[in-house]
Amino acid sequence: MLLSAAAERLGLADTEPESSPHRDLDEARRLITALAGLITASAEYLGPHAGPLRDGLQAVQRAFREGSAVPDDPGQGPGEKYTGPVY
Repeated sequence: MLLSAAAERLGLADTEPESSPHRDLDEARRLITALAGLITASAEYLGPHAGPLRDGLQAVQRAFREGSAVPDDPGQGPGEKYTGPVY
């Protein structure tokens, strides 16, 4: 749910993400950070699901960076204190 909610707040559910009425980068930042903390903390219990969850997390982290008017420095983006820099 966190991954889907983050994608929606990034506007990725719409054909024009920049003009999406659901777009809210502040909320997306919070959701991505929560997701990163949850995945990092529970990685040992996720088994074969850890890889796809990490891939989804990195996808929304990259989308956040691309969608930001002023991108964060590497390592300072949402959730990057848990995952490391995402380029």
